[in-house]
Amino acid sequence: MTSYWPRGLGRYLLRHPLDTVVIARAGLRLRRKSWWRRAPFLPLPDAKYWEFRMSTVNGIDGTLTPKDVVVAAKWSLQQPAGK
Repeated sequence: MTSYWPRGLGRYLLRHPLDTVVIARAGLRLRRKSWWRRAPFLPLPDAKYWEFRMSTVNGIDGTLTPKDVVVAAKWSLQQPAGK
């Protein structure tokens, strides 16, 4: 199962509530097309794409810290949308 939620992110967002908006906006940019048509009916990225992004960001066995997630989300929102 693909993990979209790094360990400790919830606790981090409770301490930094403004970053919740940044994470949500960046997450919506990654959602798969027609996400509402297939289970689990959540706006999540495609699992293969997510695995590719995670391996390019931090290597095969690497993990992201909550701060890494927020920094990456802020960076992604500064990039033009490729649609």
